Amino acid sequence: MRDLSRLLNPSSIAVVGGGAWCRDVLKQAAKFNPDVTLYPVHPSLKEIEGIRVYPSVKNLPDPPDATFVGINRDATIGVVERLRKLKAGGAVCFASGFSEMQNEDSAGSDAQARLLKAAGDMPVLGPNCYGFVNALDRKVIWPDQHGCQPVERGVAILTQSSNIAINLTMQKRGLPIAYMITCGNQAQLSQAEIALALLDDPRVTAIGLHIEGFQDLSAWQELAETADQLGIPLIGLKVGKSDQAKAATVSHTASLAGADAGAQALMDRCNIARVDDLPTFLETLKLAHFVGRLKTNKIASISCSGGEASLVADQALNYGVAFPPLANHQHSALRDVLGEKVALANPLDYHTFIWRDAQAMGKSWAAMAQGDASLAFSIVDFPRDDVCDPADWDCAVEAATIARKLSDKPFAMVATLPELMPENTIADLTANGVVPMLGLSETLGAVEALSRLGNGDIDPVSEPSIFTSYKTLTEADAKAELAKFGVATPQLRTVSDVESLREGASDLAFPVVVKAVGLAHKTESAGVVLNCKNIEEACIAASEMPHDGPFLVEEMVTSGVELLIGVVNDPPHGLLLTLGAGGVLTELLDDSTSMLLPVGREAIEKALFKLKTAKVLSGYRGSDPVDIERIVDTVLSIQDYVLHNRDVIAEVEVNPLICTPTGAIAVDALIRKGTQ
Repeated sequence: MRDLSRLLNPSSIAVVGGGAWCRDVLKQAAKFNPDVTLYPVHPSLKEIEGIRVYPSVKNLPDPPDATFVGINRDATIGVVERLRKLKAGGAVCFASGFSEMQNEDSAGSDAQARLLKAAGDMPVLGPNCYGFVNALDRKVIWPDQHGCQPVERGVAILTQSSNIAINLTMQKRGLPIAYMITCGNQAQLSQAEIALALLDDPRVTAIGLHIEGFQDLSAWQELAETADQLGIPLIGLKVGKSDQAKAATVSHTASLAGADAGAQALMDRCNIARVDDLPTFLETLKLAHFVGRLKTNKIASISCSGGEASLVADQALNYGVAFPPLANHQHSALRDVLGEKVALANPLDYHTFIWRDAQAMGKSWAAMAQGDASLAFSIVDFPRDDVCDPADWDCAVEAATIARKLSDKPFAMVATLPELMPENTIADLTANGVVPMLGLSETLGAVEALSRLGNGDIDPVSEPSIFTSYKTLTEADAKAELAKFGVATPQLRTVSDVESLREGASDLAFPVVVKAVGLAHKTESAGVVLNCKNIEEACIAASEMPHDGPFLVEEMVTSGVELLIGVVNDPPHGLLLTLGAGGVLTELLDDSTSMLLPVGREAIEKALFKLKTAKVLSGYRGSDPVDIERIVDTVLSIQDYVLHNRDVIAEVEVNPLICTPTGAIAVDALIRKGTQ
């Protein structure tokens, strides 16, 4: 790990270049902290922004703690090398034209390699990077305006997009941003390594990661383990689900976006709570800052409107949250305050009988927080203060403050729309320990995300391999290899042609399946015939195929639930295990879940019961349940095979695995091996 302390909390900042971006760095640094020493560097200018200019970094009176290098690509490399030799604290490289341009400029990757060599062990952010804002120590290297305010503690946000970073600093949601760091190309410092360094700062309460692609799995592993030990929530907004987003990711940062299933599995393994949009990202970070991880997904909601109670109940169906029923002591406390006219439930509509009575409101809100929920909140929308008198809503802020003091649980106030909570109200709530949440959907998303975060050991992931060529085994060879590791397969024979089929497969138990060997997409190509009841039917089936041989003949498993078990080598995420509905309807049913290897028995069982197919596995409408233990054994056997051969395995698939009350049989198998 590199020491980033001088770079991210510099006492002296050098700015190399004289353009508008460099001038803005000087202005923003001086504006945020007038005590920072600034060293403009330019070969011909005498002063910039009224500050003395030095002709070269070699002429500086002291090695700078941090340097903004705002000149062209090739000149940047020379300056970085000189800074390293001066023992500077680190650099922000603003220039583009490095590996993010590799599809357009073959010199980009070469320039990035030369930059890394020039930097050595000196920390470098970027290239193609805006810099950072450290609002804790009021230190900033930022070639633009920003909206950060000084804070004493708060969340850190890391993003590969400078424009998104600028926009996030302008939020008015009451989220204290301690660090805003743009990572650029991550030529040297990866997002995970930067985040790991921030965990050394006890003032950081949560870390938000806007991720375009993963690099260096070992660094992500270490980040996950350290954050887990410190109890610091990691929140991730991962882009790259769509083909368009993947293409943009490659051209923008040269990151490997990979399959989204792999990204999700890696985030699950690293205990990173994933959200899908920027508003939920910010609200989740805010809830994490004030509350931390949530032990459960149970919430309590109170509002003075039946419409809002119904709205939150309906919207909760889209999120993994639950409303626990009210306990007896909650019924008693609420009845004492609200009387007999209010129907008590969670979510609760307490009507408007007690509106403006802050004490009564506070007591009823506190009663909602004293149950089995991990978070209680009141839904309150405030009027526009430019055309309305907001004084009638002062009672709500007072009531929330009372509820927070009377309860030992976290308490929030939620505006259904973000614009319906003024900044001064946000500040008042925050000052009194109440979490101001903006947007009902965003709040539910935040609760779901934070309740997914686990506690305990972070299992290691298997590093993927990069292959240059591939070889696909025959089905018979694939089944033979898997059988050595305990996977049950049908009895089978491989014969060269129709004539040899009559004698070579006569000892099999009928009915049998006849398959064309080496024919891709056998079902679509009429290369498989089921339920051949005798040798004559098998020979006829083979002769009518668009294929002269060889043929695979195997004993048919006549009934059972069909599952898919697959493992793919998925750079950059690892070895990705997928469990799903199997057979010819795999794509149509779209019923699957993925995890990174290695996995244990308990995790496999949980994954199986996440599937829609789980209802059939457990026995549906009078059918017998299948042998779950045999299914899990089969998955573990496939895992053993993959891990034993991890250096060459590109893909393993069993589809279908036919599952019955007494076993699990791999009736079709594919293995693709790669060479590096």
